[in-house]
Amino acid sequence: MSPDARKEVLAPPGVDAGVERDPSRPLDPVAAPAEEADEAGLRPRALDEFVGQGQLTEHLRIVIEAALKREQPADHLLFAGPPGLGKTSLAGIVATELGVGLRVTSGPVLVRGGDLAALLTDLQEGDVLFIDEIHRMHRAVEEILYPAMEDFQLDILIGKGPTARSIRLDLPRFTLVGATTRTGLVAGPLRDRFGFVGRLDLYDPVELEAIVLRSAGILGVPIDPEGARRIAERSRGTPRIANRLLKRVRDFVEVRAEGAITSEAAVAGLEVFGVDALGLDKVDRAILDVLCTRFAGRPVGLTTLAQCIGEEPDTIEDAYEPYLLQQGLLQRTARGRMAGPRAWTHLGVTPVEATLL
Repeated sequence: MSPDARKEVLAPPGVDAGVERDPSRPLDPVAAPAEEADEAGLRPRALDEFVGQGQLTEHLRIVIEAALKREQPADHLLFAGPPGLGKTSLAGIVATELGVGLRVTSGPVLVRGGDLAALLTDLQEGDVLFIDEIHRMHRAVEEILYPAMEDFQLDILIGKGPTARSIRLDLPRFTLVGATTRTGLVAGPLRDRFGFVGRLDLYDPVELEAIVLRSAGILGVPIDPEGARRIAERSRGTPRIANRLLKRVRDFVEVRAEGAITSEAAVAGLEVFGVDALGLDKVDRAILDVLCTRFAGRPVGLTTLAQCIGEEPDTIEDAYEPYLLQQGLLQRTARGRMAGPRAWTHLGVTPVEATLL
């Protein structure tokens, strides 16, 4: 593979592949267009700045400190959990705490074995290689990763047919950090090769309030604790959503209010952008309206539900259902999706059972 091609593989989104990286400075796991670069600026850079996930961060602190004492790379790490909880941030923190470089890629990008080989052979001693959505790696690429993780060696097949031969290259010792939103889709042999598997859980409102206050300070947005609390309560337990809502409320108060985020301004701004008291948006409410009103509480198949609201079934199942289920707003039964008891109250609709009595 040519040097230019290798740079294309190594460069994360938004980073100019033609610019040489300072090896002493960890590569920031950013995607670069304006909003995403802004979001990256809100990422915590050290474990002491990371809010929430207390048990996980304590375990991670022990792993990192032990590696530093032994002057060895840390064990391979796998972070699992819903999107937006801080898996990418933790990968950057690991590299920063270890004082090494960070290389960023994602599972779907690694299509051929040569793509992964280019990454591995360009690593420096102790570097952190972060693979997002690692469960979506191709099987052929995954097979190459096994000896690299265990023995820090790379098997390469040269030639074709009867003249083909295999050679094994030594790799520098490195730490692989994987992130997945679907732990069950990570192949068993791959999962077993990680020395530490950490599960990230949804955040409580108090933790999200602290995140909103910190982000507002970085963005230079005047905000009081009550305003931060209103945003936190509607963030669905996810820091990424909290930061996104903070930016939208910031826009609202700069245009329609006096520039400071108070409790009243936060509520008004969130309502303008269609986020209600439970953090539901337009699509969430459309799902509940179909279940409660159009089908009057009867079970509805996923495909039918998707066609009614104009979304793909996979999008409903992956992006909307988990939160609705957690909040008791939706039930999954053998006959289909049904509205939960809380959905009727939230929409202000009388349950069908009460109507029939």
